[in-house]
Amino acid sequence: MDFFKQDLINWLNEKDPAKIQELYRSAYAMKVKHVGKVVYFRGIIELSNICTKNCYYCGIRKGNENIERFQMTDEEVLESAKQAFDMGYGSIVLQSGERSDPKFVDWIEGLILKIKAMSNGKLGLTLSLGEQSKDTYQRWFKAGAHRYLLRIETSSPDLYKKLHPEDHSFEGRINCLKILRELGYQVGTGVMIGLPYQTVEHLAEDIIFFKSMDVDMIGMGPYIAHHDTPLAKEISNRLDNFELGLKMIALTRLYLEDVNIASTTALQAIKSDGREQGLLAGANIIMPNITHTKYRRFYQLYDDKPCLDENAEVCRGCLEKRISAIGEKIGYGKWGDSKSFENRTK
Repeated sequence: MDFFKQDLINWLNEKDPAKIQELYRSAYAMKVKHVGKVVYFRGIIELSNICTKNCYYCGIRKGNENIERFQMTDEEVLESAKQAFDMGYGSIVLQSGERSDPKFVDWIEGLILKIKAMSNGKLGLTLSLGEQSKDTYQRWFKAGAHRYLLRIETSSPDLYKKLHPEDHSFEGRINCLKILRELGYQVGTGVMIGLPYQTVEHLAEDIIFFKSMDVDMIGMGPYIAHHDTPLAKEISNRLDNFELGLKMIALTRLYLEDVNIASTTALQAIKSDGREQGLLAGANIIMPNITHTKYRRFYQLYDDKPCLDENAEVCRGCLEKRISAIGEKIGYGKWGDSKSFENRTK
């Protein structure tokens, strides 16, 4: 479906509940047409909260001295990966704070090789490890990673500057996305919705940006403040952000059609059935947390993150019931690659 920027803005501003529900129904129909009624899991392992960045919105930013830093051991990471594999998850995500030192790069490369060996190459592997050099991305791709999620957070250079210190480069982040595509990764990005200083015009431009970059996966959710961040003092309405989040999922589905779109945990942080609502608005990916519970409270990018005490098996059981209740099924044992990627690389 072709939208112009003003159409997107009008929908983001829409207040009529009947029209909004029709938008969600249209987006869901588009999802069913292109990707079916199948939800693919990406089990997230939060390896470490050590970060060299100081983004003004993030709870694990370098400048936050009120959290305990951690790094999981190889054995703990492999245990979580094996648990996901044994539970039938087709894919996992390795996520951490941003680092690019040689020791970290070597560590991640070793983990990728071990995970691939453990699963006999059957477990799909997404990385969400921030900005790196081309050589690093290439090493990790060669080792066996095939998807990379690097959220831009906003496609507006001016807004980006308000969210980051001066030594953080918008252009550098864009360049990383281009390098990832060049190397053959399935490329994911995304934005926060309802940020301080953000307008619906910004959000409309974000969707156009996703299209122009021809990305394969979108991971975006409502902005929720973390109390230990500079942006925490700025006013942001969670319920407004929630509705905007669903609209962004729906409009992105209608505009990009066959990409993978995550229904993020931030939706559930605001409403208990938030992730299900995201699926019904056009999303098709869920990212269950499979990090060991002893570390989860130290990896909170925003306040009120749900499921901090649920182990991976309990989480899977809960999600199975929730997804079945809305008439969808889980694509166990499958990577769930983006249809856009498959169509582009035929």
